[in-house]
Amino acid sequence: MPAAATLIGGTLPGTAAAAEASDLPEFAPVPRSALGPALNADGYFVGRIKGNLYWVTDSYYQSMFLSTRDGVVLVDAPPSIGRNLLRAIDDVTRANGRPSKVTHQVYSHSHADHIAASAILGKDVVRIGHTETRRLLLIDADPNRPAPTVTFDDRYTLRVGGERLELAYHGPNHTQDNIFIHAPDQETLMVVDVFYPGWVPFTGLAVSQDIRGWVTAHDEAMRYPWKTLVGGHVGRLGVRSDADLQQQYVADLDASTRATYGSLDPTPFFDRYGPSGNAWAIFKTYLDAIAQQAALPVTAKYTGMLAGADVYTTDNAFAMLESLRADYGVLGPSGIHP
Repeated sequence: MPAAATLIGGTLPGTAAAAEASDLPEFAPVPRSALGPALNADGYFVGRIKGNLYWVTDSYYQSMFLSTRDGVVLVDAPPSIGRNLLRAIDDVTRANGRPSKVTHQVYSHSHADHIAASAILGKDVVRIGHTETRRLLLIDADPNRPAPTVTFDDRYTLRVGGERLELAYHGPNHTQDNIFIHAPDQETLMVVDVFYPGWVPFTGLAVSQDIRGWVTAHDEAMRYPWKTLVGGHVGRLGVRSDADLQQQYVADLDASTRATYGSLDPTPFFDRYGPSGNAWAIFKTYLDAIAQQAALPVTAKYTGMLAGADVYTTDNAFAMLESLRADYGVLGPSGIHP
């Protein structure tokens, strides 16, 4: 299991004793259904999905790879897994007798938490990604994330050593460049930072840059004929019922947020902070109150069903609220002055 410093990017000076365990909040137990397989002594698990397609996890992040007769095609390279990716590949190829060299790498999107171990593969790897991924990585100029040299705008078929991956871009969602990676022969779809099997989405609806596109990506994913889902996060794979459950969570969150926004009277917030001219205080307290109230029934419904329901549902309600206001024109009772 990676150290906390690995997950947050290192130790902050002078904060080693800033928080004792007894000072931290309590949360509901994680349902067993949300947990993935046990890790080995090196802190990772590698398993077969189907045929020559495998996945690797450290219980926080996920990658997948195809073992082909000409080498390995790796999708993403999370730094929290790091060189355990190469150990996992060695485990598999030692057993099946195929080459262990990674010849191709696919980037799901540009974010460092999913691809910043790419540099350990060396310079000779053919890196493939969306055109926007290349543009973003050239701007970032991060040596740990070499920009892809093979790019596409809409669709790309990667064929290596008798295996194939179908790559597609369906518009902005979590990021402006996040793609869908389909392994049709293995009935597997990898789409990162959209579905979280067994868990509620990460804070702010996966800190997505386009909430409307992120919601639409759920529907797009369900049009693929997959049986196994690689979501990029947490410790287990997904099946279609996991995706159905998350879609229901998002729908319930949307409905509760709309209902709360339409009914919560903003007058007390304007009365309290309006005389001083503190517009930010009005909106912060009012919108926070909406998110907190909207989250209550959703949290109650999904606690014990989806891990982290009591951790992130209020944050997710706030993100949903802001999307309703900005993307859908739902302005609530304070939207238009009579």
